[in-house]
Amino acid sequence: MFGLQPTHIVIILVAALLIFGPSRLPELGRAIGKGINEFRSASKETTDALKQELDKSADEKKDTKSA
Repeated sequence: MFGLQPTHIVIILVAALLIFGPSRLPELGRAIGKGINEFRSASKETTDALKQELDKSADEKKDTKSA
């Protein structure tokens, strides 16, 4: 996962625990998860819209060549 070894992940988690404390970590995890989900859905919507426009322009080019 991103070239991180298990020891690196443990060190990052311990540092986060020391900085934010045990009560804030679940909040941070939820916030990060929501942000990732929103990013995924937005990028999927953008990709779908782009594909739709490309298909639309390809269909228009076919129609103009046929006529």
